[in-house]
Amino acid sequence: MTYRPKSEFLHELSSRGFIADCTNLQELDERLCKGVVTGYIGFDLTATSLHIGNLVQIMLLRWLQKTGHRPITLMGGGTTKVGDPSGKDEMRKILSVEQINHNADGIRQVFSRYISYGDGPLDSPLVNNAEWLDQLKYIDFLRDIGKHFTINRLMAFESVKSRLDREQPLSFIEFNYMLLQSYDFLELHRRYDCRLQMGGSDQWGNIVSGADLVRRMDGEDAFGLTTPLVTRADGKKMGKSAEGAVWLNADMMSPYAFWQWWRNVADADVGKFLKLFTELPVEECDRLGALQGAEINDAKVTLAAEVTTLLHGAEAATAAEATAREVFEKGGVGDDLPTLTLSQADLGSGISVVQLIVKSGLAGSGKEAKRLIAENGARLDDVPLTDAGLMIDAAALSRPLKLSAGKKRHALVQLG
Repeated sequence: MTYRPKSEFLHELSSRGFIADCTNLQELDERLCKGVVTGYIGFDLTATSLHIGNLVQIMLLRWLQKTGHRPITLMGGGTTKVGDPSGKDEMRKILSVEQINHNADGIRQVFSRYISYGDGPLDSPLVNNAEWLDQLKYIDFLRDIGKHFTINRLMAFESVKSRLDREQPLSFIEFNYMLLQSYDFLELHRRYDCRLQMGGSDQWGNIVSGADLVRRMDGEDAFGLTTPLVTRADGKKMGKSAEGAVWLNADMMSPYAFWQWWRNVADADVGKFLKLFTELPVEECDRLGALQGAEINDAKVTLAAEVTTLLHGAEAATAAEATAREVFEKGGVGDDLPTLTLSQADLGSGISVVQLIVKSGLAGSGKEAKRLIAENGARLDDVPLTDAGLMIDAAALSRPLKLSAGKKRHALVQLG
């Protein structure tokens, strides 16, 4: 990036690696320097929780508010009914209205940890695009909005072009998604004087179209900004682990498991992740990321503590670190490990240790659990497991049992 932003918001973003593209960086910077700018990011409601792949966008909204501007968290109650084709090889599953509303309730839990809501000048309104999309009259929408979109231009968007190049079907309902997202920007501009839409790099076409629609219909300046795709040192996309998505809701992933995921990131990712997912000064992020040998582990603990504190609070982060220290340094059990609680009906006359490994989430299948045992990767109360046929009965569960897969993943099993 050759242009050096003067506004605190863009300076912070550029120094931390948040910026991929911007419709006009210098003009946006000048606008930010003049006064409060309202910006938004939309989140479709496809699951009951967001995952760490969404954290970059959440941090964007947090930085916008921290630097004196107003963020809007747009819940996609309307667009989720259509499904965003960006980055997808096939049409998203169509969810029921009841499921979408249920997902919205789960996702709202996270935002208040990062963003201040209320009626103040910089407080964020929590908006749902179903407010206006559910009321649209289709013929009027096509006449007033559709005329600003050409098929030629829509076909040129990467989200459409890549799908067609791979000869994957693109439904007409998905084709409409781009118009709906653009219309969101127009509505937010009219309702909240919103001038900026942000999102991941896969949203570039949708964002540019929305800014263009605001200029065409309202004759006002509007801007778009995207973040780069964040990958780990191994090239894998953020948001996934070997066990599945790394969820943000505590009922889907415990604070301890969340803390532990960050503690186990690759050495090469520490500096980058500190800049993106914490508020530590950039110079400190660089210093910690450059540590070598045993010292990089201390940097990882700092990363895990800072990220977990933002999401779950300082008390949960401290408890997770204490549990990790007890488990890994003292060989104890700890009181904050992921816990599998069995009922008497679950246990019956006994349950195999292979089933326990699968049920506790340490393996994805019985076959994987047996391979783990065969390769000496499984332990029961820190003793290597050698018998895949071992049965666990009520007497063995008179106290919690500690199951381990490798050196870093553990779970407790107890009788409820």
